[in-house]
Amino acid sequence: MSTLEIKDLHVSVILDDENSKPILKGVNLTINSGEIHAIMGPNGSGKSTLASTIAGHPKYRVDSGEILLDGEDVTEMSVDERARAGLFLAMQYPVEIPGVTMSNFLRSAKTAIDGEAPSLRTWTKDVKEAMGELKIDPDFIARNVNEGFSGGEKKRHEILQLELLKPKFGILDETDSGLDVDALKIVSEGVNRAHQNNDMGVLLITHYTRILRYIKPEFVHVFVDGHMVDQGGPELADRLEEEGYVSYIGK
Repeated sequence: MSTLEIKDLHVSVILDDENSKPILKGVNLTINSGEIHAIMGPNGSGKSTLASTIAGHPKYRVDSGEILLDGEDVTEMSVDERARAGLFLAMQYPVEIPGVTMSNFLRSAKTAIDGEAPSLRTWTKDVKEAMGELKIDPDFIARNVNEGFSGGEKKRHEILQLELLKPKFGILDETDSGLDVDALKIVSEGVNRAHQNNDMGVLLITHYTRILRYIKPEFVHVFVDGHMVDQGGPELADRLEEEGYVSYIGK
């Protein structure tokens, strides 16, 4: 079993060479293999900052605290080192990579993660099956990464990576944003497959309970002003749907 543990994490966003702004103000969170945690909160509360910091985005500076993966502090690791260690971030706004085909990108990523190239016959079969499950047009494998993709197609490509790379922990930063009902169900099914097949831990960041109808969290955390202000089970998400975050503002 693997554990992702965040201890008293304080993080600032770097504005320029001389200025920064504190965003995270003492975050504590522990996720074990196979667990699904949802973080909910209003806009600007720091949810995406937490996701980006775990992944190692250089825009964010860890002022104090630890991010431990199986007991090892990853805060000094580069982004690719964190990925090889087992962390995966599904981005809120996936970027286009002109000149790099999906086929080359996926196989290069798998080789970098595993330390050796996958068997071509097995890999081709796995990619074809995963694309079929996510209802991705087979022709997309020859297209440049996310170039000309719709929002839903980009999100499905993120989950394709999640299924094929098999990380220990998947961090989903508002993966539900911009998805219609059909796309949301397809993406959620992909996350659930990765969770079930690989015993993957999931950190799901969202504003709304819509995606929680398909991806069932065991733990729900309320995030306001850079820290956790409440936590509970799935019933907490239902309460937030009815009451919103007003009662938590200013805590």
